[in-house]
Amino acid sequence: MMTKMWGSESFMEFGIFGSAQAKRGGPSDDSAVGFREFVDRNISAEKLGYKSSFVVEHHFTGFGQISATLNLLTWIAARTNTLRLGTAVLVLPWHNPVLLAEQIATLDLLSGGRIDIGIGKGYRLNEFDGFAIPIEESDERFQECLDVMLKAWTSDQAWSHDGKYWKFKDVVVEPPTHQRPHPKLWMGAGSDRSVKQVAALGYNMLLGQFDSVEQIAQAIDLYKREVESHGRVYDPKNVAVARSLYILDSEEEYEKALQARMAGRRRTQELTKRPGFEDTREAALLGTMYGSVDIIRQNIQELMDIGAEYVLLNSPNGLTSLETFALKIMPEFSSNLTPASP
Repeated sequence: MMTKMWGSESFMEFGIFGSAQAKRGGPSDDSAVGFREFVDRNISAEKLGYKSSFVVEHHFTGFGQISATLNLLTWIAARTNTLRLGTAVLVLPWHNPVLLAEQIATLDLLSGGRIDIGIGKGYRLNEFDGFAIPIEESDERFQECLDVMLKAWTSDQAWSHDGKYWKFKDVVVEPPTHQRPHPKLWMGAGSDRSVKQVAALGYNMLLGQFDSVEQIAQAIDLYKREVESHGRVYDPKNVAVARSLYILDSEEEYEKALQARMAGRRRTQELTKRPGFEDTREAALLGTMYGSVDIIRQNIQELMDIGAEYVLLNSPNGLTSLETFALKIMPEFSSNLTPASP
């Protein structure tokens, strides 16, 4: 495994990553409680010292995941002051690019430039089927949507677009974004080809929900070399690594958490229909940091040693593990020299 030599000025940053869930029930059920709890978790995360919150976009799951991502982030933006607001990811093939550019610009403007836009091509077959969009068109639709969005954010004069999937005539998109020329763009990468693509485009990179530390190390090393080959300065904070965090103390808790993760992966596989799915304990453990405070501390040190300086934590037990992490682990690795307050 590669080891990075660190100077005294090196430090890590931590954000959170995840999703809210809404209960589907009758008139007596409070379906919004899961979303409200998620908003409160973000407010608390900001107070605990977390830098950002990246949220998903999913549709037609049957178990209430976030679909209107920018709507939820707008609500969180209004309740926070410094927390960066990330999407991981907005699936461009499903969206009208001009409407999406307008919505993102509005949130960026109102939040004072706090939005980070993670974009992707999508992978769940049931979502493409639900939108009646062939998944085979995802690459072309992604690229055309991205091209139109960039034009929308950077053009001050009326412009037109005559593409394969979208046509616009003499439009000026407003409002302007707060960040110029546009909000930071992030892309996920799961192969050498995609790592090179992200670097070539000049975007930040998202890694790791189900990747091993060795895979993360290889991707970071390749991305750094590719960024520098394009004549740009590599910034390790432009790579975010997602990990599942669960701080626990007993074997019984550990086994219960692992079984829940395996069940969640199976549920996602039913929606995705991806070939090559491995329904094993070993596969489920990739991307996890489950264990005592001392074990989690070792996990973070491993990531730091391979050059990961920005980690997004998805906590299955909500604020409990995030709070313990912020109070007992974060100060050792971040620029904050004193523990955060809950």
